[in-house]
Amino acid sequence: MLRRRMTVAIALGTVTLLTAAACGGSSGGGGSNAAPPVPKVAMQQQLGKAEGQLNLVNWAGYAEDGTNDKTVDWVHPFEQATGCHVNDKIGNTSDEMVQLMKTGQYDGVSASGDATLRLIYGGLVAPVNTSLVPNYATIQPFLKDRAWNSVKQQMYGIPHGWGANLLMWNSKSVQPAPTSWGAVFDANSPYKSHITAYDSPIYIADAALYLMKHQPTLKITNPYALDQKQLDAAVALLKTQRANVGEYWADYTKEVQAFESGDSVIGTTWQVIANLITADKKVTVQAIEPSEGSTGWSDTWMVAAHAAHPVCMYKWMNWITSPTVNAQVAEWFGEAPAQSLACSHTADKSFCDTYHAADKAYSDSLHYWTTPTKHCLDGRGNVCTSYSQWTQEWTAIKG
Repeated sequence: MLRRRMTVAIALGTVTLLTAAACGGSSGGGGSNAAPPVPKVAMQQQLGKAEGQLNLVNWAGYAEDGTNDKTVDWVHPFEQATGCHVNDKIGNTSDEMVQLMKTGQYDGVSASGDATLRLIYGGLVAPVNTSLVPNYATIQPFLKDRAWNSVKQQMYGIPHGWGANLLMWNSKSVQPAPTSWGAVFDANSPYKSHITAYDSPIYIADAALYLMKHQPTLKITNPYALDQKQLDAAVALLKTQRANVGEYWADYTKEVQAFESGDSVIGTTWQVIANLITADKKVTVQAIEPSEGSTGWSDTWMVAAHAAHPVCMYKWMNWITSPTVNAQVAEWFGEAPAQSLACSHTADKSFCDTYHAADKAYSDSLHYWTTPTKHCLDGRGNVCTSYSQWTQEWTAIKG
């Protein structure tokens, strides 16, 4: 059975951006154009005796212990192999995970790219000594040293799994087959009230990606690096789209139900959702990466800055990215495994082809979720808009 996180929508009332560290400088062009410094946090140099306990914050489906399905359990074998008893706390949103990590009660977190930089620049996670994680050596190279999991080529986590945000449509209801994200952004769409969109501030990047191709005068080069004018354009597009959206989704099961009932016929999706609908055989859908490209997500296991059980956390990161376990997680969760050797261990031998697990070109075509900061990710200096601004705008878009 394939599973995906239950929700990643972020409520404005819970957003706390680590402004001083993550944003750097003032809004507009004021302040230094240098990148903000990363708080100094000690990196683990060696592994001693395991502490006997591990406290995790993770997405649902990442730390299965047989409770949901007796046949799906990689936690108990880990405990038996290491002596580290696992206590996991499900984080339902990226912002909730940031808040939980701020309590200091957890040793590590499975963070998506819309949370990782907040954790890094907030001093909440430590740089990772990859030499202490043997399975890191065979992690897909295209997932290493990326903007959302490293700073100046210093890794701040171990890649776990990844996927694309695709365009999906009901093949019977939507004709001809679309090739562009314009199918969901067209103000005069014939599918009004039957369009679905992803419910999160990070969805603003999808609009920005569309504008990169269709309004080149905006000079957007990175959908997560938007100055005020560029953000305003993306927000305007999403406000126009709002009139045509029948439902925003964050829980993947809700999108499955909406497509099967006919309430939704076109919108953004994940590959796992398309697979589930296809397996149910109630409606026929197709899902593609449109001509403009797609956004995507890559999850990273990160170690708390002051972890009480760092040895157990390092052992967990090595365990969860081992070929057999990473294959199990990927199939259960519905994502491409980060471990290059995992594909030979999947139960479904076509799984990795379906999820493009070893396809560097496909991965490179994606614009992975990365936390927007005032210090532009495209190198322009301190002229970009922050994640907190995106969150405020998203609330205004939803109305």
